[in-house]
Amino acid sequence: MLTLLLIVLAIAGLLVVMRREAGAPAALAVLGVLGLVGLLFDAEVIGVLLLIGAAAVAVAGLPALRRKWLTPRLFATFKKVAPKVSATERTALEAGSVSWDGELFSGKPQWEKLLAFKDDGLRDDEKAFLANQCAKAAGMCNAWDIAQERADLPQQLWDYLKKEGFFGMIIPKEYGGLGFSAKAQSMVLQKLSVNETLMVTVGVPNSLGPGELLLKYGTQEQKDHYLPRLSDGREIPCFGLTGPRAGSDATSLPDTGVVCKQTINGEEVFGLRLNFEKRWITLAPIATVVGLAFRLFDPEKLLGDEEDRGITLALIPRDTDGMEIGRRHHPIGSPFMNGPIIGKDVFVPLNTIIGGPDMIGQGWRMLVECLSIGRCITLPSGATGTARYALGWSGGFTRVRRQFNVPVAEMEGVQEPLARMAALAYISQATVYQTANMIDHGEKPAVPSAILKSQLTEFQRVLLSDAMDVHGGKAVTLGPRNYLGVAYSANPVAITVEGANIMTRNLMIFGQGAIRCHPYVLEELAAKDANDIKAFDKAFFGHAGLIFGNAARAFTLGFGIGKASVPFDGPAAAYAQDIARLSAGFGLCADAAMASLGSALKKREMISARLGDVLSNLYLTSMVLKQWQAGSKVEGEEALLHYCCRFLLQRAEQAFVEIFDNLPNRALGKTLNAVVMPTGRRWNKPHDDLARDIAKRVSTHSALRTKLLENTWDADDGEQRNPLARYNALLVDYDRAEAIYRTVNKAYAKGELPQTALHPEARVEAGLEKGLISAEDAEFMRTFETEVLEMLTVDDFAYDAFAKNKSTLIDHNGKPTPAPKQEEENIK
Repeated sequence: MLTLLLIVLAIAGLLVVMRREAGAPAALAVLGVLGLVGLLFDAEVIGVLLLIGAAAVAVAGLPALRRKWLTPRLFATFKKVAPKVSATERTALEAGSVSWDGELFSGKPQWEKLLAFKDDGLRDDEKAFLANQCAKAAGMCNAWDIAQERADLPQQLWDYLKKEGFFGMIIPKEYGGLGFSAKAQSMVLQKLSVNETLMVTVGVPNSLGPGELLLKYGTQEQKDHYLPRLSDGREIPCFGLTGPRAGSDATSLPDTGVVCKQTINGEEVFGLRLNFEKRWITLAPIATVVGLAFRLFDPEKLLGDEEDRGITLALIPRDTDGMEIGRRHHPIGSPFMNGPIIGKDVFVPLNTIIGGPDMIGQGWRMLVECLSIGRCITLPSGATGTARYALGWSGGFTRVRRQFNVPVAEMEGVQEPLARMAALAYISQATVYQTANMIDHGEKPAVPSAILKSQLTEFQRVLLSDAMDVHGGKAVTLGPRNYLGVAYSANPVAITVEGANIMTRNLMIFGQGAIRCHPYVLEELAAKDANDIKAFDKAFFGHAGLIFGNAARAFTLGFGIGKASVPFDGPAAAYAQDIARLSAGFGLCADAAMASLGSALKKREMISARLGDVLSNLYLTSMVLKQWQAGSKVEGEEALLHYCCRFLLQRAEQAFVEIFDNLPNRALGKTLNAVVMPTGRRWNKPHDDLARDIAKRVSTHSALRTKLLENTWDADDGEQRNPLARYNALLVDYDRAEAIYRTVNKAYAKGELPQTALHPEARVEAGLEKGLISAEDAEFMRTFETEVLEMLTVDDFAYDAFAKNKSTLIDHNGKPTPAPKQEEENIK
């Protein structure tokens, strides 16, 4: 009995020590004391075993002992197996900052650090810009007109964007810009997402482009010249990075610059001779100034002893001799300005280098640091705005579209995608807003930028697919009335650009985070590079303590023992506690994968992707909880919170299961499964009851629908009709209309109305004649049904409207053209 008790006490004591990461002395104390108890009270065998364990802990765990024999051997092995980090990889790893993503990697997230990012909201000028200028710009857009008739924005819209400073949102006011916060910039792009071309046109100059690069790295002379001109639209910028042979692997770009001298106007000028070929460059066809990335060489060593000077960035005026610019690519679904740029023997002076000669070779670092913020804002904001509009349109359409005498929104097959759309919109709004708030507090979130870009644009893909499904024929028939089809067809652009989602998910999220966000890996690699055995000992055994700690936390939390303390109450508390559990499991699995696969993990992209999926879903859930904690709640929002958190945590657990099932070391996979999920999976997909409740609220005039559609263009006050405003108006009147529908449909089913009254309008008139409804109700329904029919109507065109070459048009219903005589003979 005593033996069993000592075993239990030893396990419990060690689990407590491991959970707290108390170190070898604490473990030594537990084992030593229990061993002595065993020897003193006639449990010699277990006592001796516990004392042997204590001795092993002392030899391997106490710094004074282990540094004499264990650490040198471990250090030698580590130097052989540790992955090599290239200069470009190290630049990427050192760019940006680590914040909440690092907490999730630690396995013991400190929620207070997340909640410390207070939200001061938007400034008055930012709110006014959203309410006025953004609404005005949105109201000038019709998707069909822009995509099919013009292949461009209207001229008056271009003029308005320049006049109101849309291209200078990130530029400080002292240079003529708007000086907006990251949150305001995101909100602007969300509102402008009513049209994909509009959002991209405004988003790109305020993201990765010369403006941000000049702000951070430009010389004062460059700032003074360009920033005011970029702010007011006198200069339209683009940035040339990708090309035929350099896409996702931007560091492999083959474009070159060579340091040289050239005589200009009788004066010898130091400069660069550039040769480049760029593709897929947004705004290139109309750009007046081109940011350019290239590899700089100095074969004559005019600037120093190095020949290869590295990736460098320059800013080149459009009219520079030798540069060809102006042709267009045709982006799928959306005609935003995009095209190639080619340069042959283009000479530019040294002062065109962004930041001047001092920034030669710093281009990759400059780009990565800018990307860490830009990728958090532009495409994630566009995806979030699209989610708002798609949800608003879909909820309105499915409520007014009736089949089988009921709104299709009452059909469970439609309620399922409506609820999913609401959840993805809610998650996206919370994530992009809270991450932008971190940026406003000075963070440069590198790993979260990859999470937001890939996850939110994938959400956009699902949302638009769901929206197409519930709209049916309304959305698959293109024309001026179709507000959805163009956005749906343009979605692959968001999936592909600024780091294709396949690459981002498989390589970047975990691949960068495993080193950048891990509490110890970067220190271990730095110790290896510096050959500092003392620093390695500290980092390695701190790392070992973290592994044991995460194992203990994951295992005990899996049984519900010692739940994490979280600063949440109500429904959010349980989800925050489970994020702590899964964070510990994630930290353990990350270390297990790195230890078992070593440098081969780079090539095991599917495992890396699933580890990234766990991190992504924990990050997204955290942002939802932060938004819930900070914001005001409306009726029905709690159901949406439950749906979102269960949806995300179920996905995280699914990723864990796939990791366990696919680790090459099967024993390790089974062990991790037993430690991380000792009682099995905890989360199922959201319950149907939640879906039904949410779907009803987003398809009716409710507080939840109003909240989800905040910051959209929702007034019918533009140059173009606003379908969202028209649906909202119909939903306000819907309860009254539904009561009348029920009255006349019930009468028709009983045979009280003529059998020829097949349309709603006919039944209303018949019901009026029978005295079933009042004249006032009949007039109301005439107006209501006219608007409903308009929203259900699709466009049609002349037979020859789509043939660009009219000579190829076939008159299928005309008289057959007589075949030539020789052809007639052949037929016979």
